Amino acid sequence: MSQEIRVQKGDLVRVHYIGKFQGGKIFDTSMSKVAQSAGMFNPSRDYRPLQIKVGTGQVIPGFEEALMGMRVNEEKTATIPPAKAYGEKGKHPLAGKTLVFTLKMIEIKR
Repeated sequence: MSQEIRVQKGDLVRVHYIGKFQGGKIFDTSMSKVAQSAGMFNPSRDYRPLQIKVGTGQVIPGFEEALMGMRVNEEKTATIPPAKAYGEKGKHPLAGKTLVFTLKMIEIKR
């Protein structure tokens, strides 16, 4: 039954992710094995699925949009333009960059 639930606004979800630049370089991930193989493992970080309440603006707009409609265990790749990420310009180090996220839905709670 839970396989049929699709993410909608207001759901509490847990999702694993890998964030990459368009060239393929990983800048962030929730998975320790990926961080290790990318040479960016941080032993003081807790690698676990990101938990967010969808529709509350806890993550960039394009990330949230990509989660909509996903099912548990579904994997998806989303390319997010600067306008739906950190903006075209600004102080954020990722401003002006198109980001590519690989998402894996772990859990959906209503």
